[in-house]
Amino acid sequence: MYAVIKTGGKQYRVAAGDKLKVEKLVGDVGSEITIDKVLLVSDGENTTIGAPLVKGASVQAKVVAHGRADKVLIFKMRRRKHYRKTQAIARVLLKSRSKRSRLSKEYINGT
Repeated sequence: MYAVIKTGGKQYRVAAGDKLKVEKLVGDVGSEITIDKVLLVSDGENTTIGAPLVKGASVQAKVVAHGRADKVLIFKMRRRKHYRKTQAIARVLLKSRSKRSRLSKEYINGT
């Protein structure tokens, strides 16, 4: 069984036990977070696509660590104008391990 979730402006395909690196969410190390924005759920035979979200579906994950991504350098230059600008950014990430996908009774019964 897997699900497609949306968090931090990106979409991720998750299954039970997968490790994820997502944009920073509120949660201490060791705590559980619930992601309610589920776009698709599949159990191997049946696939349900939300419009835009699957009603009553959620994914639970355990926070493993907080960290930062690799630094990305941004360099802008205009030739012959003596304009050069350098910036750098390192995104703040949350490392988590997905535990299970939870579905409501309405989803299971097909109503």
